[in-house]
Amino acid sequence: EVRQLAGQAVGELTHLGDTTGIVIFALVTGVTAAVGYRLIHALGRVASVICALAFVYLGIRLLERADLGTLLADRTFDLPLFLLAISLSASWQLAFGPYVADYSRYLPRTTSAKATFWWTLGGSALGSQWSMTFGALAASAAGGAFVGHEVGYVVGLGGAGLIASALYFVIALGKLTINVLNTYGGFMSLVTSVSGFRGQAALSSRGRAAYIAGIMVAGTVVALLGKDSFLTSFKDFLLFLLTFFTPWSAINLVDYYLIAKERYDLPALSDPHGRYGAYRWQALTVYVIGLVAQLPFLSTHFFTGPLVGPLGGADVSWVVGLAVPAALYWLLARRDTSHVPDHTILAPEPGPEPAPERGVSPTVRVKETP
Repeated sequence: EVRQLAGQAVGELTHLGDTTGIVIFALVTGVTAAVGYRLIHALGRVASVICALAFVYLGIRLLERADLGTLLADRTFDLPLFLLAISLSASWQLAFGPYVADYSRYLPRTTSAKATFWWTLGGSALGSQWSMTFGALAASAAGGAFVGHEVGYVVGLGGAGLIASALYFVIALGKLTINVLNTYGGFMSLVTSVSGFRGQAALSSRGRAAYIAGIMVAGTVVALLGKDSFLTSFKDFLLFLLTFFTPWSAINLVDYYLIAKERYDLPALSDPHGRYGAYRWQALTVYVIGLVAQLPFLSTHFFTGPLVGPLGGADVSWVVGLAVPAALYWLLARRDTSHVPDHTILAPEPGPEPAPERGVSPTVRVKETP
C-alpha cells in the first residue's frame, strides 16, 4: 500500500503514470536498502523534518478549505464502522512490533526499558493518529473526489505548480523512508531465520542484494495488482496484517511477562541446538489455532467469515486473535519452564574488531565487497 501511494506521487511528479511510478519507487527503495543501515538513518532524519513541516502546512490548508463544523456535526454512530476503525488502528500499531524488534537491538545497553517504551509509543501513536485524523477529515471533505485520487487531492490542498511538485516529492520521500525500513526489516527477518538453521556466520553483499531484490519484486507485484483500488486494498492489507500479527503478539507477550518473566538466554535464540531448540512446537501450534479461530469473524473484500453477518457486519477477529492464543499458550507453556534461565543471559561484548554490518542479526556478519 505504501508503494501504491508513492507510485501515485512519483507518477504525478514525473508525468509517467502510476505503473511507472511504482516501478521507479521500487528501484530507488531497493538501492537504498542495499546500501544499508547508515544511509537509512540519514534518510530518516532528513525526511522526518521535511515531512513534518509539509504535513503541518497541509493541515492548515485543509482547515482553511473544509467546513470543520459541518464535518463534526455528523454524529451518526455505526458500530461495524467503529469496530473497523479500531481494527485498522490496532493493526497499524501492532505492525510496529517488528520495527521495535529489529532496531531496538542497536540501542546502548544503558537505555532503560521505560525510555524505549514511551519514545516508541509516543512516536508511533502520535504520527499515526495525526495522519489518520487528517485522512478522515480530508476524505469526508472531498466526498467522492477522494477515492482513487488520494494523493492528488491531498496535494491539491497545498496548491499548484512548484508547490504541488514539492508536495509530490515530499510524499514520495516520506513513503521511501518507511518502505526502506519495511524492506530492510524483511531482509533481516529472512536472513535471521535462514542463518539460524544453517549456522551461517556471514552473508556477502551480493547475498544481501539478492534477498532485497526478491522482497522488492514481490512487493511491487502486489502494488501493481492493487493500484486501481487503493482504499479497498489498504483496508484488506491492514486486516490481513492484523490477522497474522495478533496471535504472534499475544504469544510473545504471554511468554515474555508470564512464562519467562523477562528472562531469556539471548545467544541461545540463534542456536538451534541451544536450550530453546530449533522450534517451540507449543508456540507454533497455538499460533495456527489463533489464525484459524479468527476466520469466522474476519471481514475482508476477498473473504467474509460466517459469524460476521450475525454481528452486524462487525469485524472482531483481532479480539479473538488476541484472547484465544494468549489463554491457550499460557495454559500449555506454564507446565514446562525448564528452558527458562534463572536470569537474562546477554550476548558477549564485541571485541576490538569492527562490528558487523548492522541490520542482519547478532549472529550474521555481512561481508562488504570492494
